[in-house]
Amino acid sequence: MNSKAIYQNDHVVSSWEELCEEVYQDSWKPGMGRYRSDYAFRGLSDSTYELKNSFLRNCGARPELEYHLLRNFRKYSISKEAQLSGSFWRALVMAQHHGLPTRLLDWTYSPFIAMHFATVNTDKYDLDGVIWKVDFVKANQLISEPLNKKLLEEKCNAFTVEMLEENIHSLSDFDQVMGNDQVAFFEPPSMDERIVNQFAFFSVMSNPTAILDDWLIKHPDMFRRLIIPQKLKWEVRDKLDQANITERVLFPGLDGLAHWLKRHYKPASGPI
Repeated sequence: MNSKAIYQNDHVVSSWEELCEEVYQDSWKPGMGRYRSDYAFRGLSDSTYELKNSFLRNCGARPELEYHLLRNFRKYSISKEAQLSGSFWRALVMAQHHGLPTRLLDWTYSPFIAMHFATVNTDKYDLDGVIWKVDFVKANQLISEPLNKKLLEEKCNAFTVEMLEENIHSLSDFDQVMGNDQVAFFEPPSMDERIVNQFAFFSVMSNPTAILDDWLIKHPDMFRRLIIPQKLKWEVRDKLDQANITERVLFPGLDGLAHWLKRHYKPASGPI
């Protein structure tokens, strides 16, 4: 697929106000009398970026390497956090969380956190950013048995790690049981403040080298892309900072603090 492609349901926003309206579009639920969005959000600094997982970006079309990456991650983990990687699902989440290339893609329930990731890289301010909105409720309803039955039993819209653990015990099981064209959205355990503060969850495909864009093109009713023009990025960024949507909050600790201060004090015109 051409990464420069313009999708038929792209929408270019022209203002902060329009962006806020668009991310909450279709969130009103008359039956509940509440605003509850069915969308997963993912912000990218460059609107031409594909929804490629980190395994594909790192290892290319070598799916056999996935097993060895995760096996050795579990083998050499000696930290206290390794206690959470009892199942392969937990190990997979832990690996993604710490930067190992995996087939997972990061998403968030929060449109403002997606805006953060679309505007955090000031080196990309000459490019349009994008927020992907994917209807994870509809996507999960297409999942095959036995997982679809589990969603109905639990009366929920997103899987948990516990639900996945009960039915699928390895990545090879997931691929074989689900077939070659499946996507599932699931919530990770609240293993640390970063997961919690980013309101994070993940998508996983039944093929480590699949690109989610290709699946979404077959289901155009399930997604929209909100394009943030480069000229709007500074305004979005400054208003997010005022709302405390920053690295200092989303990446608790000295690293997040340093990254926030570095960006916060960078002149809009760039260094002299």
